[in-house]
Amino acid sequence: HPGCHITLNRIARHTSGVGSLASFHPQQFQYTRENNVLSLEQRKFYEGNGFLVIKNLVSDADIQRFRNEFERICREEVKPFGLLVMRDVSIPKSEYVPSEKMISKLQDFQGDEELFRYCTLPEILKYVECFTGPNIMAMHTMLINKPPDSGKKTSRHPLHQDLHYFPFRPSNSIVCAWTAMEHIDRNNGCLVVLPGTHKGPLKPHDYPQWEGGVNIMFHGIQDYDKNNARVHLVMEKGDTVFFHPLLIHGSGRNKSQGFRKAISCHFADANCHYIDVEGASQENLEKELINMLRKKHGFKDITLKVLHWDFKESRHIVEMGDN
Repeated sequence: HPGCHITLNRIARHTSGVGSLASFHPQQFQYTRENNVLSLEQRKFYEGNGFLVIKNLVSDADIQRFRNEFERICREEVKPFGLLVMRDVSIPKSEYVPSEKMISKLQDFQGDEELFRYCTLPEILKYVECFTGPNIMAMHTMLINKPPDSGKKTSRHPLHQDLHYFPFRPSNSIVCAWTAMEHIDRNNGCLVVLPGTHKGPLKPHDYPQWEGGVNIMFHGIQDYDKNNARVHLVMEKGDTVFFHPLLIHGSGRNKSQGFRKAISCHFADANCHYIDVEGASQENLEKELINMLRKKHGFKDITLKVLHWDFKESRHIVEMGDN
């Protein structure tokens, strides 16, 4: 990939608290593809655990550009088409003033050329191709600005599986790239993952019963093995974790005084097919989304499938290779 100068000696992996690396034969790989980017050890690690951290992958310069654009959006200097701006449930509407302090997450930033550059970075796509193959779609984008917790613990994100939000399959052709925009640890609410859970089924999700309230769409899993080992992903600015959409993960509350930022995109093989979620565990999610969009935009006939096709058809086939 032109312009990509990642070397293997810059790669590090989280291995504490995760399963042992079993002996694999190439034909046994289910979750990674052969393209000479990942080492055999890295492929084994992802196969067994469902995630892989690549250190120092995104440059400080790019992250600063994303941060600058985020701040422009917060100040309402730019209003990208299709962008969903979210606030923490603990912030009263009466206190709203355009600033970083009011925004906890940007979703669907594909209409913002500067932020969407993240989804086209050669260093990101180099690794994405290991999981999706070369025909890549950017399917869902987020910039997360986890706020300092108000004391109500609403900055937590319950344990969940991202596939819950996606009506397309197969799951093994989907991957999330999630990049830390600053130092992230347990104090400011790092990701926590349950290694190996990507091998299980998609579980039913619902809102957790939290006394302080739960943010919209923060669905969680009630039925998971409480004895499953947890790994907290301590990351530095530019570190990127790639993980499977069935991997159970979440994040703790932000106990710091600052805003914890990360940028992410879910990618999929362009040959993925859409499913009808009627009667499936995702049916309630679709109903909630429809009601939300009806109230906000007046949409009538819309489904999870339509939402994702709209995203795809906007312009988001990411071409690999020399073009």
